[in-house]
Amino acid sequence: MTSEMLGESFSWFIPGLIFIVVLYGHIKGVRIFEVFIEGAQEGFIMAVKLIPYLIGIYVSVGIFRESGAVDILVKLLSPILKVIKAPTDALLLSIIRSLSGPAALSMTMEIFDTHGPDSFIGRLASTMLGSSDTTFYIIAVYFGSVGIRKTRYSVLLGLLADFASFVASVYIVRKVFL
Repeated sequence: MTSEMLGESFSWFIPGLIFIVVLYGHIKGVRIFEVFIEGAQEGFIMAVKLIPYLIGIYVSVGIFRESGAVDILVKLLSPILKVIKAPTDALLLSIIRSLSGPAALSMTMEIFDTHGPDSFIGRLASTMLGSSDTTFYIIAVYFGSVGIRKTRYSVLLGLLADFASFVASVYIVRKVFL
């Protein structure tokens, strides 16, 4: 099978899968359109419930960045950066990534514009973006949308995972790139 034929067959995969699901539902006697409308209504209600949490997290991120707390945190953690030989921009990106995905993506684009995507810091930023998550966003939005008020160890473990991602990204990119 040639790559052209393979690409053509993959382009039919999703429509074919949808057709199979609809056909199976029809055979089982499911009123497909009504179930779809019901699911869409539930999705819309969930989206409306999420709006206050989204506004809250974006306001919090803005306050955290503009207050200078991020810069203070970077200065406090700079001795660790020297030990693992990581640039301060990488730590700043890691902190912002825990707060906001779009802000971290914007910072990554700035790093690309300044240093280039194939530079050490460019590859490090890409690796960090792909191997970490927006911990505070997840806690605020996902936990809040289902009514979980006591996060217990979730924040601590999420931040620990973000830190592990940061250290592992620095180590891996340094081994591969340098």
